[in-house]
Amino acid sequence: MLRTALSLRLVLLSAAFGTFVGALIMFWQGLALTFEAAEGLYRHADHKLITAAVMGATDIFLFGIVLVIFTYAIVFGFVFKLARHDRKKLRAWMRPTGMHELKTTLISAILVYLVVDFATDWAERGNAMSWEILVKPASILMLAAALRLFANEPNTDDDSGTEASPVGAHVPVPTPPPSATPQA
Repeated sequence: MLRTALSLRLVLLSAAFGTFVGALIMFWQGLALTFEAAEGLYRHADHKLITAAVMGATDIFLFGIVLVIFTYAIVFGFVFKLARHDRKKLRAWMRPTGMHELKTTLISAILVYLVVDFATDWAERGNAMSWEILVKPASILMLAAALRLFANEPNTDDDSGTEASPVGAHVPVPTPPPSATPQA
């Protein structure tokens, strides 16, 4: 049984390594786009293309940051367990409470990506737009509504013991300590 649990930790650790490599790739791609925008500025390229490149680079950097957060959450949330006092020293974004928060973070990152991608398309195309461009904002609105519904569901995978119990849940009543006086 212990051997199986350790092998699953190894699988999760390899997944964390993969997300970290993905984050490095995203940062490299974001830097390349930023340098491309700087080169375009130096060569007096069209300002719309420079703006689109900077917006795209920002989007890529944000997604790289989300991958770093996922890497940390996988390593210190599922593979290794930090002591409670060490965990409290970390910033809030480095203390994910479980899968619910990770899923919410991923959906939020996808929403940011779609918004920036739409704005980048808008900046590149200018006034040459067709009605088909409205598909992206409609999907953004639907995803945002789904995230709103998803964010309202209770987080049941928090193991910190700090959340209130749900309404109607059975809460055990502590028994009083035995009395120090002898009973007759």
